[in-house]
Amino acid sequence: MAKRLSNESSISAVLKEFIQQHKLESGMDKIDVEQAWKTLMGNGVNSYTQEVVLKGQTLYVKLSSAVLREELSYGKHKIISMLNEELQKEVVKELILR
Repeated sequence: MAKRLSNESSISAVLKEFIQQHKLESGMDKIDVEQAWKTLMGNGVNSYTQEVVLKGQTLYVKLSSAVLREELSYGKHKIISMLNEELQKEVVKELILR
């Protein structure tokens, strides 16, 4: 049976409870990772970004520039830590640039 929240619960608490009960966390993580990528990388990288997809704990990013892909590959670990810090939980463990 579902846990009943008091009438004085905040909207954020109610939404978190709803997301947990209906097992929507993975879908929300996919959306949050894509938004975090856009926020952290800025307009320069976003103009060459074609696709950002989270599958499990692996983030696949499709880029239209081979030079940018090579440049970003040197800072994969830093990008992963920045994304996880932005999301305030460990969502991404591996980054694959295509």
